[in-house]
Amino acid sequence: MTGSAQLSLVKSFRDHFAARQLEVLALTRALVETESPSGDEAGSKAVVSLLAAAARHIHAVTTIERIPSENYGESLRIHAFGNGRNNTGNILILGHTDTVHPLGSLQSRPWRVESNRAYGPGVFDMKANCALALEAIRSCAMLKATPAPVVVLLTCDEETGSLTGRSLVEAEAKRARAVLVLEPPASGGRVKTGRKGTGMFTLNIQGKAAHAGLEPEKGASAIVEMARQIEHLHRMNNAATGIAVNVGVVRGGTVSNVVPAEATAEIDLRFSSSEEGKKAEAAILHLKPYDARVRLRVRGGINRPPLERTEKIRALYEQARLIAAELEYDLGEAQVGGASDGNFAAAVGTPVLDGLGIDGDGAHATHEHILIDDIVRRGALLSGLLATL
Repeated sequence: MTGSAQLSLVKSFRDHFAARQLEVLALTRALVETESPSGDEAGSKAVVSLLAAAARHIHAVTTIERIPSENYGESLRIHAFGNGRNNTGNILILGHTDTVHPLGSLQSRPWRVESNRAYGPGVFDMKANCALALEAIRSCAMLKATPAPVVVLLTCDEETGSLTGRSLVEAEAKRARAVLVLEPPASGGRVKTGRKGTGMFTLNIQGKAAHAGLEPEKGASAIVEMARQIEHLHRMNNAATGIAVNVGVVRGGTVSNVVPAEATAEIDLRFSSSEEGKKAEAAILHLKPYDARVRLRVRGGINRPPLERTEKIRALYEQARLIAAELEYDLGEAQVGGASDGNFAAAVGTPVLDGLGIDGDGAHATHEHILIDDIVRRGALLSGLLATL
């Protein structure tokens, strides 16, 4: 495709989304008003029903698969422009339908539009982007900009670690030439070309109880040991190597006049490279007690590998940046501490561009919203990538 032809096509995508913005917003509202917190099977299936119904009206869609996920509901896989199940060289659009907001959130924070902002639980992360994925396929079909076969995979347990979704993501990523992740962008609409990997651990300490007033010397405080371990763990933080360790939850003790016999902590690990992650994981799993009278037990491990900025990812970003320039805006990039299913996709060696979703703010927060006028810009960018990859 010549430069002038690509410029014309990208502007046509922009015109398409400008004409269809209200329809995208209407589907987004329906998705937001169908609550689907992780683990709510009924809500998950209801959201999938809405998306499947919308996909049936796009003639480029060839197959729609509802994939059961035990204790979570259903994931959704859509093939367009050919049955991509057995093909290689697909373009994978990746997202999720679950949110962090508990049932009933909509009652206190209903859908509302104020000026250029649309508010609602899960709208930014990432129900608006589920609607955007379908409209991007429609735009390519209507403008006869037939791309390679496209697979849309929307998992239902991303917010809780992708226990059932991980295998689906990895299998589809292995067959793909590129993975476009519709997670929210970084501030200023920047796409994400790097994400830290994550690890989750639980530290349990068993000490020895004693009366705190009569014979404290006969006790071994699990809480004192925990305090020492927390200091030790936080000394592992190293900005230069990308290691971030946080003890976020601590529980222990029974009453104030008893030397505590037990304490538990939940530990979060973030790392920029697989090598550094493995070192930190080993250090956490092999913690040693400061007080020889207590016993430590550590469970857990690395949950998501890092999304590292490879040369292939850089090239994919440059392609997106050029398309954005044709839409007359500068597409920045960022490397962030949070993880997504894009981490799993990148780990199999496929180039990944994350954070392609609609701009906004407040992911997981009460002020969560999208910027309505970014539907046009982000939709044209996504469609441009589908048509040119």
